[in-house]
Amino acid sequence: MAQVMQQTHLESSESSAQVQRIVQLARDASIELNVQDLKYLQASRVLLPEGKRIYISHLPKQQWDDTLIACRQVSAAGFDPIPHIPVRLIESEATLDKILEDAVRAQVKEVLLISGDYAQALGPYSVVADVLEAGKLNQHGLTRVSLAGHPEGHPIVSLAEIRRAEQEKATLAQQCQLQATFVTQFFFEAGGFLDWARESRARGMRSAKLIAGLAGPAGITTLLRFARRCGVGSSIRALTSRPSAFVKLVGEHGPEEVMRDLAIAAQADASLFDGVHFFCFGGYLQTCEWLKKVSTGRIVLRARDFLVE
Repeated sequence: MAQVMQQTHLESSESSAQVQRIVQLARDASIELNVQDLKYLQASRVLLPEGKRIYISHLPKQQWDDTLIACRQVSAAGFDPIPHIPVRLIESEATLDKILEDAVRAQVKEVLLISGDYAQALGPYSVVADVLEAGKLNQHGLTRVSLAGHPEGHPIVSLAEIRRAEQEKATLAQQCQLQATFVTQFFFEAGGFLDWARESRARGMRSAKLIAGLAGPAGITTLLRFARRCGVGSSIRALTSRPSAFVKLVGEHGPEEVMRDLAIAAQADASLFDGVHFFCFGGYLQTCEWLKKVSTGRIVLRARDFLVE
């Protein structure tokens, strides 16, 4: 009897620790916003803590001035704006200088550098490494940079090239004394991300922060559309082969199952990765509301059965 009671206590303690880890992941999560969501920014102030890291995406045909306006509004709302900068759209060195100068004036302390899915570069920067090597971020007083990670690969770039580029970016950021944060493409099963994180650490990416990209609560059709457009790999194939699990995972309550698996992994090794980031395919405000509920315990994601209260 004593042994049974001890086992029950251990399971209860383990479950409680995992729930607390999930709550902390939700509290610390960054979130994505696009310029069309600015009308919801003020409403999100009661849902997100001050200083929340908000990434500002770059939509097709979006102008830098649009991004700059968003940065100013996000900063004025008390959040930390991190604009996406697709380097292939930068026409010249002078343009890059102007972009970074404007960003710093808008209280930007970090940018997300991406190559951008464009066949040809408009100027001298074909890949993110070109901008890092130029030392422009340091020249404008930036000490932090976000970079893209692809645990499941890329739809048109070989896996070997993706891994080489990730390592190169991490090395260059370290050489430039920039705190690097890799924010990954979103995924629907944790295994691939955790393997990528372990491999990245083993390859020497010790100082870089590794952030798991997750899809916020949204309808299945919407998630499938974005996943196929963005080239999400093995995790979507596994999920679509098991419709019941897929419904459970991405229903209206959000990615509970992935959060559980990440929480378990973080509990076992706190140095493996550094947090989560949410893409708002179901809507910016809806994702903010979900995060608020999880981070304040209004939604209780139990580690063993994941009931939602």
